[in-house]
Order: sequence, then structure tokens, then C-alpha cells
Amino acid sequence: MSVREAIISELDANRESYITFLQQLIQAASPNPPGDTTEAARVIQDYLEDHGADSEIVAPLPHAPNVVADFRGGRGAGKRVILNGHIDTYPVEKPDAWKNGPYSGYNDRSIIHGRGAVDMKAGIAASVIAYTILRNKTESLKGSVGLMAVSDEETGGKWGTRYLLENCGKPSRWVGDVVLNGEPGGLQSIRFGEKGTLRITFTVEAQGLNGAYTFLSRGANIVASRLIDKLLDLENLEPRLPEEIRKYFDSRAREIADEIMGEGASGVLLKPTVNVGTIHGGVKVNTVPEECVFQADIRLPIGMEASTILGLIDQYLQDFPQASYKVQEAASNPANFCTTEHPFAGIIAKCAEEVMSIKPVMLAGLGGTDCKFYRYRGIPTYVYGPSPKGMGGSHEAVSIDEFMAVVKTHTLAVWDFLNHE
Repeated sequence: MSVREAIISELDANRESYITFLQQLIQAASPNPPGDTTEAARVIQDYLEDHGADSEIVAPLPHAPNVVADFRGGRGAGKRVILNGHIDTYPVEKPDAWKNGPYSGYNDRSIIHGRGAVDMKAGIAASVIAYTILRNKTESLKGSVGLMAVSDEETGGKWGTRYLLENCGKPSRWVGDVVLNGEPGGLQSIRFGEKGTLRITFTVEAQGLNGAYTFLSRGANIVASRLIDKLLDLENLEPRLPEEIRKYFDSRAREIADEIMGEGASGVLLKPTVNVGTIHGGVKVNTVPEECVFQADIRLPIGMEASTILGLIDQYLQDFPQASYKVQEAASNPANFCTTEHPFAGIIAKCAEEVMSIKPVMLAGLGGTDCKFYRYRGIPTYVYGPSPKGMGGSHEAVSIDEFMAVVKTHTLAVWDFLNHE
């Protein structure tokens, strides 16, 4: 039996222990905000230690530790692969809506339930498992592997991936030649890029009055609603798509996008979208509010710059003198993509097809991930993870079969790439 065959046999034999690890990780609540990931980090460190792998904690924020580990292969110098993922999750808005509780990790024998199951504890668990298997086959590998289980992704990455890249040497030991991430992307695709984000806080001020005196002031809330309606015009813009990736937005990719992310996803891959996530205005129902503050999340397709959007917003505000805005710089990032022609991308696709009998397409994502910090540096960075359906919502859950497919694909893809001549 070859080493690769032995790896596949090990993956199949230890299925139940991998499921247990994922359950334990989900049970270690890590909503962000508030961002306390200490228990989830401990679960990962314990797993690594139990499987003979040393790890370190890098914690610029004490309550948000980053677990890192790496090893060098015994067959000499070669490429360096980084396995990157995050352990913080969305908060739970309605805990009582969960039949078994949001952090139960309940296993119904086909699905694992709980907050973060999809985004992205299944993905980071897969990377941790892959790392330990490869770590124990060191003598058969060339090159090196780094593991990053980071905190703070859900609030921008300043104290997670970004911190590790900017504060751990020059260059950082966590840069690598290629990166694999297990964010929820769907087994039918390999993500090579993603939309950018432009987060803006708008403030509308008006004359405050008794609610009967609307003839003197329409109030900040009504002015804000009209401005929001105008902002939706931004969704009609078209990007200037780079020629080298235009072919990856063909009919097949659009079909897969709708299959993975829901009907209509293909229609916004190449369009900006506007979402107003919070609105605060007024103090009493029978008063005309003096101030309304709302936050807009504008997603920028590949080929569109934030300056284009901001220029149009400046024009819109000429008709809304009561309004002003401020860009949330820390949470705003350009769209990003990397080459689709790198050998690692082809190896991931080949391994995914071997595991699932599905040939994944190259696709760009709608949401933002820590992959952007690598792509901004020109490092080929790819996402292969479970279905995104249900992430962030009540009753979030991940398919066990999909989880195992990600475990196997991550392990075999890194093995094949490091032994690729």
C-alpha cells in the first residue's frame, strides 16, 4: 500500500472521531461579537496535541487567540502550503428558535447542527485534521505546511489573519506559496476570488417636532428611507471585468452559482448589491425624529472600485442636504481574485473529483473571507468548503458527507501538491 493509499484508508477509518471533533468545536461557542474564542482555540490545541502536533498561540487580543502550527517535510525544501480558516462565528439572534440549542453540535446521523457548523467550523476542522494527518507523514513530504486557525474574521481580520501576516516576521512565516481555505463555497466549485465590501455609516439630520407638524419637517427617518431607495440605483452598475477571468463567468458557472448559493446568485455575481443592515432613528412614535443613522453594506464585484460608488453617492447627496456619511475603513476591502491556472488549483479540482465524482468549476464568491489578505499579496488562494446554505441563520447545520469530502480533499490536495514534480 502506498503512503497515499494509507492516508485514504486512515481518513475512512477515523470518520467518527472527525465528527466528534467537529461537534466539540461547535459546542465551544465563539460568537463575534463579542469575539471570545478561547474555548474553541483550546479544542483545536487539544486535538493537535492528541495527534502529536505542537502548536502556538498568537493573541494580540487575549480573548481572541490565533492557533498556529507548522512543520517541514523530511524530503527537503519545496513549496509551502498554508491551511487557513477562522474559529469565530456569527452571533445567535434567536437562541430559542433552535430545537437543540445553537451550540449543541447535535448529530442526527446525517447532519451536524449548530452555529458555525457551516461558517466555518466544518472547514477549519477539515484543515486541522488534514494538517495532523500530513504532520504524521512528514518523512514522505517535500516542502512545508502551515496551519492558521484564526479569530476575528467576522469583524474584519485585523487581529487574526491580517495580524499574523503583518506582525510575524518579514516576510511572515504565515505567507506561504499557496493557500487553501475551507470557507463555505460548495463542493461544486473552487473559489478563486470574491466581491469587495464597502461599509458606510449614513447620518440624516432634520428638525425635531411634535408628530402632528410634518408640514414643517418630514423627519430624519423619512428622509433616510428616500435616500436608501436612491442608493438601490447603484445595483444597476456594470463592472469592467478583467479579460483574464471573463471566461469564468460563463453559463455553466452561473448555473453552478445558482445551485450553490440560491436562485438569483448568478445575477449579482457581476453587480454591486446594497444592503441596509441597521437603522436607528427617533425616540417616540408621535415625534418627528431629529436624527436617523443607518449602515449600508455595499458589495463590489470584481472590476469595480469603491471610488466609483462613492462618486455616485456624492452626487446623490446633492439632493439630500440633510445627509452625510463616513466610510468604515477597517471593514471596507476591494474585490480580489487570483490566477486560475496555478497547478494547485488543478490539483484541488482533481482531488475533489476523485472524492465526490463531481468536477468543480472555478467561481468567484459573493461574500468576503480572509483569503483577500493573501490575494492582495499576489498569493494564489483557493476556497474549497461545504455548501453555504444556512450559514448565519437559525438551524445552521452541515452535512456529514460534505464535511468528510472537505476533509479528504484538503488532505489529498496538499499531499499531491507537495509531492508534485
